[in-house]
Amino acid sequence: MLHDQFANIISLIRQSQANAIRAVNTELINLYWQVGEYISRQVAGAAWGEKTVDELAEYISNRHSDIKGFNRRGLYRMKQFYETYSNSSIVSPVATQLQSPEKQSVIFVSTPATQFNLSDIRNTPPH
Repeated sequence: MLHDQFANIISLIRQSQANAIRAVNTELINLYWQVGEYISRQVAGAAWGEKTVDELAEYISNRHSDIKGFNRRGLYRMKQFYETYSNSSIVSPVATQLQSPEKQSVIFVSTPATQFNLSDIRNTPPH
């Protein structure tokens, strides 16, 4: 009897752990999407050349050595991830909703992230 109650607690713990892992994975996917979008738009708009992505990777490595996975290869994969799925029907409706005029707020000071209307794909349902 007592062991059944303990098993219930273990079940709650395991469910919460699984939920936390899913939330972290969702945040990481959204981060990779936003970084890929930013890089893609900079390169496409000719503000950045391919060499600039290498410089970004070096900057992160040298100045923020605790941040892992943002080397040259990782950054290009994020860019590729965005470019591969940006026109997908899975993502487009949410991106369109996020960029609709009625959902825009007045921005007095624009940071680099807000200059591009970066998409948040966390609430996009998978198909």
